[in-house]
Amino acid sequence: MKVLVVGGGGREHALIRKIKESKKVDSVACCPGNGGISYDAECYNVSATDIDGVVNLAKEIKADFVVVAPDDPLVAGMVDALNDAGFKTFGPKANAAIIEGSKVFSKDLMLKYNIPTAEYKVFDNPQDVLEYIKEKNEFPTVIKADGLALGKGVIIPESLEEAEKGVKEIMEDKIFGESGNNVVVEEFLTGPEVSVLAFTDGKCVKPMVSSMDHKRALDGDKGLNTGGMGTVSPNPYYTDEVAKECMEKIFIPTIEAMNKEGRTFKGCLYFGLMITPKGPKVIEYNCRFGDPETQVVLPRLKTDIMDIFEAINNETLADLDIEWSDDACTCVIMASGGYPKSYPKGIEITGLESGQLDGVTVYHAGTAIEDGKLVTSGGRVLGVTALGKTLDEALDKSYKAVEKITFEGAHYRKDIGQRALKALDK
Repeated sequence: MKVLVVGGGGREHALIRKIKESKKVDSVACCPGNGGISYDAECYNVSATDIDGVVNLAKEIKADFVVVAPDDPLVAGMVDALNDAGFKTFGPKANAAIIEGSKVFSKDLMLKYNIPTAEYKVFDNPQDVLEYIKEKNEFPTVIKADGLALGKGVIIPESLEEAEKGVKEIMEDKIFGESGNNVVVEEFLTGPEVSVLAFTDGKCVKPMVSSMDHKRALDGDKGLNTGGMGTVSPNPYYTDEVAKECMEKIFIPTIEAMNKEGRTFKGCLYFGLMITPKGPKVIEYNCRFGDPETQVVLPRLKTDIMDIFEAINNETLADLDIEWSDDACTCVIMASGGYPKSYPKGIEITGLESGQLDGVTVYHAGTAIEDGKLVTSGGRVLGVTALGKTLDEALDKSYKAVEKITFEGAHYRKDIGQRALKALDK
């Protein structure tokens, strides 16, 4: 089989590495890919959001299967276009990808079908938002842009002043473009967060192993929100009891709700959960593999990933037994200095041979090859990932490897996994 993967970040690199393990796959292509991905797949300079370009590339290289990984092309209907052109695909169609594409849609869906989530209200006018927040006078509160915003469309103001600034940025300054035309204001939930990715063919849902993301830029969960500074799997807060409750009250009801709405979801559905004192609640849905959660979940997958993708495509997922390793897995993100704000690009990375390092897997998120050298090309640059019998062992491997990789201004958190270790000690 020849598989084409659409996208160019750490998640796509993790998918490509897992696809390459499949006995069914001869070669992997990627568009646009990145410097590190180019060691593992043939990269083509076609944007991940160029629907016609990707369809034409799939025809040109005679792809047998196309995996659409990022949210933007899924929400825009790339899977629909590929299916219309006769390609087998992994990823939801546009009418199902709306579960991530619109926060208003997903919140209304949860309300309609009694899926546990935070209380919320939707607004299209900045004055109304601020009046509501003043009236409630409950801080912190949560304000979300309705549409896609590179995982950064959420602000959590601690005061009215912060809320006013955030609403102005989202709705008036349009820092997230049209995504900020509507906003959702939610109650602030407390409790440990858990990320659970799930395979689904629209009939059956098979959750993957759990993970814990670290969103803030600095140690101690301080600093700005980022796309994620590291992950660990499993998440100790996601007990068998919690998993059972999530399956009954969240996972199955979500798949059934989408079917009732005529929006059958096939692919990977990401559940961002909070384990509140009143039980698990949905913070957000994503219509695809999370980044950097994928980087710690897929290394634990023992079943051939192409068997899973084909079963989803054929709607026979219920017949497949998916196996997972008992190992722990950890990913430490090495980011550019200044991320998530402005940062330099084109800085040489040393310490990696052919983009890798013995004993760990380095997933490339923002790298390029210039004049034969591996250089930085994004905010999150590398995901240094290790497996271990215990979380401690995996973390030790990840951090020892991080010390061997250098580029000017490299920034990473020193406390990835510490919250999980504390939970294990209790």
